[in-house]
Amino acid sequence: MTDLLKIDGLDVEFPTRRGTVKAARGVSLTVSPGEVLGLVGESGAGKSTIGNAIIDLLEAPGRVSAGSILFEGEELRGRNEAEMRRIRGDRIGMIFQDPQTSLNPLMTVGAQLVETIEKTNDLSATKAEERAIELLEQVGITEAKARLQAYPHQFSGGMRQRVVIALALAGDPDLIIADEPTTALDVSIQAQILDLIKQLCRQRELGVIIVTHDIGVIANIADRVAVMYRGEVVETGDVAQILGAPEHEYTKSLIAAVPRADRKLDRFSSVDYIEGGTKPFQRIDIQTHWLGKSLHDRRSGAAIEVENLGLSFVLQKSVLKRNRKMLQAVDDVTFTVAEGETFGLVGESGSGKSTVARLIAGLYRPDAGNIRVIGQDVVSSPRSAAAREARRALQMIFQDPYSSLNSRMRVLDIVAEPIRFYKLTSSEAETRKIVGDLLDHVGLGAKAALRYPHEFSGGQRQRISIARALASRPRILICDEPTSALDVSVQATILNLLKDLQQELGLTMLFISHDLPVVRQMCDRIAVMRHGRICEVSETETLFSAPEHEYSRHLLDLMPRMDLLGSARA
Repeated sequence: MTDLLKIDGLDVEFPTRRGTVKAARGVSLTVSPGEVLGLVGESGAGKSTIGNAIIDLLEAPGRVSAGSILFEGEELRGRNEAEMRRIRGDRIGMIFQDPQTSLNPLMTVGAQLVETIEKTNDLSATKAEERAIELLEQVGITEAKARLQAYPHQFSGGMRQRVVIALALAGDPDLIIADEPTTALDVSIQAQILDLIKQLCRQRELGVIIVTHDIGVIANIADRVAVMYRGEVVETGDVAQILGAPEHEYTKSLIAAVPRADRKLDRFSSVDYIEGGTKPFQRIDIQTHWLGKSLHDRRSGAAIEVENLGLSFVLQKSVLKRNRKMLQAVDDVTFTVAEGETFGLVGESGSGKSTVARLIAGLYRPDAGNIRVIGQDVVSSPRSAAAREARRALQMIFQDPYSSLNSRMRVLDIVAEPIRFYKLTSSEAETRKIVGDLLDHVGLGAKAALRYPHEFSGGQRQRISIARALASRPRILICDEPTSALDVSVQATILNLLKDLQQELGLTMLFISHDLPVVRQMCDRIAVMRHGRICEVSETETLFSAPEHEYSRHLLDLMPRMDLLGSARA
């Protein structure tokens, strides 16, 4: 069979003031029509760089310095921008990792879809709108016609990702490069999207490169797998062989780090392979560490109390009330989180999980109900000194590490901002020392303080977000999909760090995730949400072994099958 895409000896480099960084070295890959190639590896391994190089979207001053990229027998290297614009979208579709930055915040979702369809398919505006509605329905967005008028910020992270997937399909391309396409999706929508990609791949002989850190996605969709480590492909082969009986030590270590769904473990397995060595996990001395100074504040009782919480959003405005369309995002939600507990919120994208988190964090004001943080009412008197102190004790790790960091600030100032705002140190020198220490603990190193967010990969940016959340010495962490952008090795390190900090500092965590194996490992109790309401609250092991609600059983049945990993994980 003729290769749809053939990459041979590809080198990608980024010249910097400190020297030239080789992001990819000697990469050779092939993709055939109707085939799904999985590209896996740790954050910073060069996976996304390969995808960007194919369609000539490398960030300056990045460049392809050697090798060839043949698409349908035609060399893509050396083409001008006008030629590449005709290829992008029409012949090669791209699903980007970050749906927030790949959508125009000033245009409605419908306008962006219609514009893309018109330019790639030569359709009238009416036909393009019909096609846009069809695409949104295909990727699982309900009330698609009404949602065409919504802006990206009115969608949840998972729903924005579905819009990006619809945009990639708009031009009916022959090759799709999917960079973490299911990062922000819950298990039900993930299954739907993967089935859609597989269906398109088979029916239209569509080639797919799926870049992901999720081994479960690879096991369920890929025909072949290429494993990348530090810019090089270290192992390539059939998915059953690579995941079931890997040969390279790095691949073995990577697969072993996948969170288990069958039983709960004390700690996550980390990726030990690093050029023949190991990565030691650094624990903190809580008696001398700066974070330990707030230990005396801890007490038993309820950390978060939510009573009959409600919030609705306007989907369609109108002077007449009967013509308005409302979305009940949160509907009569009640639960309590004890101090020192990890409480999980799970459910489909758009179920209201993140909205509940933002209500508790004070980013939204509820239409109904009450919220108490460490015993303090933060709804009726949000500007009081007691409410302000409660807010300091509660910090949030956001889902999207790209839009949650100020691109114009150095990492030092990003992490130091809470310390300076709450005046937690007596000198700037002490602040800088604490920032360096926090960056060390999240695995970036103190030298990262002098760099800017754009110099880091998605997973590294999320570690910066975690360091910033810890900087105010919180008692409560709200973790909104904290590892959705992380590969399994970094995820294991971060989650082990959160577990250690919780144990040593008595932290309370509200943990929101669509990754059910991660939730099982992290949480003491879990609430299952659907359509803004709580279906079930249960102890973690009870939920996974004997769920009561039909919807809970539905979610558990949709967890990716990991049968191929049996021999590698034994």
